[in-house]
Amino acid sequence: MTVEVKIGIQNTARELVIEADNSNDGIAALVNEALAADNGVLTLTDTKGKVTVVPVAKLAYVEIGRSTSGQVGFRS
Repeated sequence: MTVEVKIGIQNTARELVIEADNSNDGIAALVNEALAADNGVLTLTDTKGKVTVVPVAKLAYVEIGRSTSGQVGFRS
């Protein structure tokens, strides 16, 4: 399952958007582990193998949701 993860960084206008091959619970567990560690970092790997590392001290928010990329058509 592919999920979209939006990461807000303190004092930065733009957010990071990552498509990851993981579940919502899996991403949430990674975030919780990073937050629990002293001087922790959040490390996520996207669907293309690109690794993103963010120090948790700079996190403003993490939004986890289902990916909608690739869908075509109209919704009713």
